[in-house]
Amino acid sequence: MNTVIRNVTPADLDRCYAIETVAYEGDEAATREKIATRIATWPEGFIVADVDGVVGGFVNSGAAFDVEMSDEAFKELIGHDPAGPHVVIMSVVVHPDFQRQGLAKSLLAEFIERMRALGKTHIHLMCKERHIALYAGFGFAYIKPSASDHGGMAWHEMVLEL
Repeated sequence: MNTVIRNVTPADLDRCYAIETVAYEGDEAATREKIATRIATWPEGFIVADVDGVVGGFVNSGAAFDVEMSDEAFKELIGHDPAGPHVVIMSVVVHPDFQRQGLAKSLLAEFIERMRALGKTHIHLMCKERHIALYAGFGFAYIKPSASDHGGMAWHEMVLEL
């Protein structure tokens, strides 16, 4: 298995949308339009794991000077500023065919290094309770239960200081 982590390209849109819809529950998944906006607006904050020529997973994000994790508009990159020191991860997702192979960990490690290289100071995210330990293993600190009810689910806010 040959895996290359690279920046997203517009040609990855349909595959990324397919992964998002199959891997997330209910209304939790981003729309095709939101993913297209993220690709077009800040490809530096959107990386994919290309496994033998097939996108197996991805991480996407936006940047800002001020972060309000429950801000739903930011998921459409309203308020995104590529110069902002704070990065907000919107998706860390792996297609079920590629899960349990360490792909999410590889993506996250590479994403963190790329954000450091861009001079970012913090990475913020919201996750479900079952993923808190995964992110803590990368140095993310637990902040609080989130006010967001995105997708009708309970979320927890975490942050990594770079």
